[in-house]
Amino acid sequence: MNLKVLFDEFPVLQSSYLTLKPVEPADEAELFAIYDNERVFAYCGIFPKHNRATVAKMIPHFQRDYRQHSRVKWGIYSKAHGGRLVGIIEAMDFSQKAERVTIGYYLAEEYWGMGLTTEAVRVLTHFLFSQAAVNRIQAEVMPGNLASEQVLLKNGYRLEGLLRQFEYWPGKGIVDLQMFAILRSDYPPYLLAD
Repeated sequence: MNLKVLFDEFPVLQSSYLTLKPVEPADEAELFAIYDNERVFAYCGIFPKHNRATVAKMIPHFQRDYRQHSRVKWGIYSKAHGGRLVGIIEAMDFSQKAERVTIGYYLAEEYWGMGLTTEAVRVLTHFLFSQAAVNRIQAEVMPGNLASEQVLLKNGYRLEGLLRQFEYWPGKGIVDLQMFAILRSDYPPYLLAD
């Protein structure tokens, strides 16, 4: 795994529809709209945030986590919506020996059902395999989160099984999680040549 590609300089990723880049202080209103919605985090181990000042303080924390090489948190910016911040996608829990990384994502409710999360996962998956030389990308999904399951399946991830009483999530207690993953060997070889 090539962590330099991730951490030497923040990787800005592009597609025809999206830009994945750092969240900036100017995006505070859009970030607050995401975090202020209970429904966005119904299947996440994240508490919604109903105080705008609290959300504003999160942006430097995103930058701190990046500097500490613990996670990369991209803002999902939709080109069809004037370049607005519409969600977050992240890579974390890097295991260099196993060449493994975990991803997570959430989208403002206003933009659900438009294929934006599927596209963001496609772009990130491609980058992690083709540039960062990751071998395994995984995502943990709470049972019942059918939209997230579909995002992963459309991108070639496989359901590997149910992790029973696997994790403690604030506000939800100990939860079961479904493990989805894709291996570099599952990924179409012609895409790796890009």
